[in-house]
Amino acid sequence: MTLQDSAQRQTLVTGASSGLGAAFAERLAHDHYHLILVARRRDRLEELAQRLHAAQAVTVDVLAADLTQAAGLKTVEERIAAAPALALLVNNAGFGGYRPFITLDPDRAEEIIQLLVIAVTRLTRAALPGMIARGQGAVINVSSALAFSATLPSPPLPKRATYGGSKAFVNAFTQLLANELEGTGVRLQALCPGLVKTEFHEQMGVDPASFPAGSVMSPEDVVQASLASLALGEVVCVPSLSDPALLARVDESQRQVFSQARSNRLADRYQS
Repeated sequence: MTLQDSAQRQTLVTGASSGLGAAFAERLAHDHYHLILVARRRDRLEELAQRLHAAQAVTVDVLAADLTQAAGLKTVEERIAAAPALALLVNNAGFGGYRPFITLDPDRAEEIIQLLVIAVTRLTRAALPGMIARGQGAVINVSSALAFSATLPSPPLPKRATYGGSKAFVNAFTQLLANELEGTGVRLQALCPGLVKTEFHEQMGVDPASFPAGSVMSPEDVVQASLASLALGEVVCVPSLSDPALLARVDESQRQVFSQARSNRLADRYQS
């Protein structure tokens, strides 16, 4: 994958201290991208940075920041805006907060929205002017297969109103922005993996051994799918989806609903 020919091309990855973020960092370092790694846990970031620098001879900068806090988010925004050759932004930071909405602490719900909606929006906004000016670049917004799950019950899926709703925003935001930026040379992607073998579920007290056999993908495979999808020009990437026509049918259904919603005639079932 070639996002930018400059030897100074950079990528910034949020949530890089573990899991999918660390897998992105490792793959991009292997592809000779200079890295800016963002997460709350400085010790983990520094350990990863030392390992990647030693193995790949790329520069790796560490930026410890809490993106649920205004000060931390502002710090990362400023770093992005100041990056001279940012070729790729990976908005990966996130956590689940699975639980019934009525028992989810409102402050925790706000943190989920701050991280999955506000931070994604503001960091993308910080990255785009430079990318557009250079005529190249990409933003990968890590979403989830749960973005498509609003009509599915829980159980068997977890209760996820705030998390799933936030991921649905990520998909819609990314698709709308991709359309807006067509012709600029900047690409957008909403990455929608299913279950991934990371600390994500363990941190919520979910035993990965309880997942159905063959349902958990490695973070390395998710990253491989994401970068291959980006090269193909796909806006929505579902790493295990064999038939992309399914996504096309979702898009067509949405267009039909929107088209019929514009009529001034009341639907028959709503007429007295």
